Amino acid sequence: MGQPKILLLGPPGAGKGTQSSNLVEAFGVEHVTTGDALRSNKEMDISDLGLEYDTPGEYMDQGELVPDEVVNAIVEKALTSADGFVLDGYPRNLEQAEQLESMTDLDGIVSLSVSEDELVDRLTGRRVCDECGENYHVEFDQPENEGVCDECGGELIQREDDEEDAVRNRLDVFAENTEPVIEYYSDRADFVDIDGEQSLDTVWEELQAAVEDTV
Repeated sequence: MGQPKILLLGPPGAGKGTQSSNLVEAFGVEHVTTGDALRSNKEMDISDLGLEYDTPGEYMDQGELVPDEVVNAIVEKALTSADGFVLDGYPRNLEQAEQLESMTDLDGIVSLSVSEDELVDRLTGRRVCDECGENYHVEFDQPENEGVCDECGGELIQREDDEEDAVRNRLDVFAENTEPVIEYYSDRADFVDIDGEQSLDTVWEELQAAVEDTV
């Protein structure tokens, strides 16, 4: 078979971005995220869908959620053009999960499980460079000089959505909308659950082994 088609699930802060990068490097697949796909297709013509706006970018510019049917179309376009992929950040709800079934045949589904307390610690401790966007953490990934980006010397800030109230709200939204997606896949033979509270190296070893079983 060709390159693997992997769905990576897990709450915000579970480490999906880090492990997706590992998969891209190890297996030569594309990293498909809804955020990147939307940004790459801001000017896509969706006028035939009969929605309020004619492009995804108009929703984004207004700070509104892009409708599911638009997200579905953009993700399908990204998946169709990829020989292999790790899909991260989609599906976010059961309707999208059902739509994904009609888009592609997945080789493996992996869920990274992390407790809420650990997720809160990870996300509230994150600091982002105000200039270049480089990520750090007050405990796990500190810069050489406190509050200063190693890459560009910019100021490290805590984003509003990384403050505790916002983090807990994001996790509540995940629990309501996306945990049912994990349950939807959990009885499939190609579903693997990995303890995301282990070291990054251990999580990667288990993830790599799971994906190698599919190729």
